[in-house]
Amino acid sequence: MWGMGNWIGRLWLLACVLGIAFGSGVAQDAPAQPTAPQQQAPPAPQPPHTPQSGREESNPGKIAAQKTKEATIEAADLTRKAGEAALIKARDWESGWVTGIYVPRGQQRVSLSEEQRRQLYLQQTLTTPGAYMKRMFAAGIDQVRGAPQQWDDGWGGYVERFASREGQFITANSLAALGNAALKYEPRYDQCRCRGLWRRTGHAVVRNFITYDRSEQHLRPQLALYGGAFGGGLVSTAWKPHPRNGFAEGGRAMLGQAGYGALLNLFIEFAGDINRKLGAKK
Repeated sequence: MWGMGNWIGRLWLLACVLGIAFGSGVAQDAPAQPTAPQQQAPPAPQPPHTPQSGREESNPGKIAAQKTKEATIEAADLTRKAGEAALIKARDWESGWVTGIYVPRGQQRVSLSEEQRRQLYLQQTLTTPGAYMKRMFAAGIDQVRGAPQQWDDGWGGYVERFASREGQFITANSLAALGNAALKYEPRYDQCRCRGLWRRTGHAVVRNFITYDRSEQHLRPQLALYGGAFGGGLVSTAWKPHPRNGFAEGGRAMLGQAGYGALLNLFIEFAGDINRKLGAKK
C-alpha cells in the first residue's frame, strides 16, 4: 500500500510541476493588452516660409518708410505741376494786369455803352491789382531818383511818393474817362490787323496819339488822354513841395504819357508772340 501511495504522490507532484510550467509558458505566449495612448499637446503652428521681401513687407518700419517715400514723390509731382501751371499763367500777359483791357486782333471793334465805359474805368483805375502795382513801381523809380528832393529816402518818403503817383493817376484817368465818354472816343487799344514787325510797331506807337470816334472807323487825336495827363500833373502840385509849377508838372505828365503809352501799346501788340515763343499755351 505504501508503495502505491508513494507512486501516486510522485505523479501528483509531477503533475503540479508540469501544470506550473505549462501555465507560465502560456502567460509568456499571450499577447500584451493594449494600453491607452498617452495624450500629447498638438504641435505649435509654424509660420509659413516666406521670401526675404515678404518679411520686409511685414515689417512696420519698412511699411512706414515705403509710405513716406510714396507720399514724398506724390507731393513733389504735385508741386512740379503747380509750378508749371503758375509759370504758364505768369507768362500769359495778355490777360494779366500789365496790359489791361484791349481789343484783340480779329475781334470787331464795337462802341462801348455807358455802363461798359464805367466798368472799364473802375478796372483801369481802382478795382484791379495793376492799378496799384504800376504806381508802386513808378514810386520806386522816384525813390531811386530822389524826386522830389524834399521827401526823404526812407519808408516814409516812399509812401509819400506812392500816394502822389496814385493821386495823379486817379485824377488823370478820371479826366480822360470823362473826356472820352463826352466825345464818344474809344478808350481801348486795338491790336493791329496787319502783318510784319515794322507795321505793327508803327501801329502801336501811332495809336498812342490817335484813337477811333464813335463809328469805330474814323481816327481822331487823343485829346482826352493827353488832356487828362496834363490835368493830373497840374493837380499834383497841390500836395507836392515847393517850388512847384503847375504847367511844368502838366507838361512832364504829357511827356510821360507819350513814352509810357507807346511802350504799353508795344507790349500789348507783341505779348502774344512773346508768350508763344516761351511756350505758353493760349
